[in-house]
Amino acid sequence: MVERNRRFVKPVQNEENSKELIQGLLNQDRAVLAKVITLIESNAVRHQEQSKNILQKLLPYSGQSIRIGVTGVPGAGKSTFIETFGHLLCEQGHRVAVLAIDPSSPISGGSILGDKTRMEKLAKHPNAFIRPSPSRGELGGVHTRTRESIIACEAAGFNVIIVETVGVGQSESIVRSMVDFFLLLVLTGAGDELQGMKKGILELADLITVNKADGDNFNQAKKTMREYNQILHFIQPATVGWDTKATICSSLTGTGIDEVWETIQDFIKATQSNSAFKERRQKQVKDWLFALIREQLETAFFNDEHIKEVWPKVEFAVMNGDTTVPDAADLLFSAYKKKDS
Repeated sequence: MVERNRRFVKPVQNEENSKELIQGLLNQDRAVLAKVITLIESNAVRHQEQSKNILQKLLPYSGQSIRIGVTGVPGAGKSTFIETFGHLLCEQGHRVAVLAIDPSSPISGGSILGDKTRMEKLAKHPNAFIRPSPSRGELGGVHTRTRESIIACEAAGFNVIIVETVGVGQSESIVRSMVDFFLLLVLTGAGDELQGMKKGILELADLITVNKADGDNFNQAKKTMREYNQILHFIQPATVGWDTKATICSSLTGTGIDEVWETIQDFIKATQSNSAFKERRQKQVKDWLFALIREQLETAFFNDEHIKEVWPKVEFAVMNGDTTVPDAADLLFSAYKKKDS
């Protein structure tokens, strides 16, 4: 089931009973899951309060999935890979939820939310759920409520959660902080790609997979895989007790897709045996806590009446060069502290 564009989602009414939503979710109703995620992503205060209450009740039913982050260079074929990979898992009896993040326009704030139509085969599978959401310009190419959506999907019985990001970049560490396994998709020509790729992204990956290894590109893909495996010897592994490696696959033919899943299963076994998995989950919760604190502090700051009063003057002074940015920040924080005096 794919939830294409939130404009076509029936608005969640405030009088809708949270207990009914929770029960529907636990009954693995995908339509109810879509409603709950709409609540989670809503900026309306009443929806935020309702979603917090729902998440509290769902917490005991979460945490039993494998959380996989998928990122890659432009054109690496993330959506096609996820469709092929997800369909393989669904056919094996797994229930797969894809939280696919679409880039938002920095000008209009709008999001296409349309390229998930490429996952039509996966979307039709009864064991799959696809939720495209706008990134809203957030760093890391994720929606601000992706963590909460993961909890909802797990409570709805999905045991594999795939988070597809907008693209590759240094801020992908945000995605790393909310998944168990981080997969980096690349194309042939490792040398050329590394010129535009931060070393940091390689240090985040638990597996690097060279995609589009088919046809005339197969031999070049194997060569690129060997190059990455040589490079990885000089990079600190992303996970304690796990050696990151490079593989090849073809999302078109399915070659190597099963090896990706076998690698993920090996990773889970290895990290659960040395406590790395548990520690990563604990860090996910800690990072989530800090993210929410930062968000609430920012909201409280800019909604403060003292800040609203002095902001235009301070902004004007900075723009005209009458004061420095550090001094302007000090002025604003002084105004903010007045609310406690």
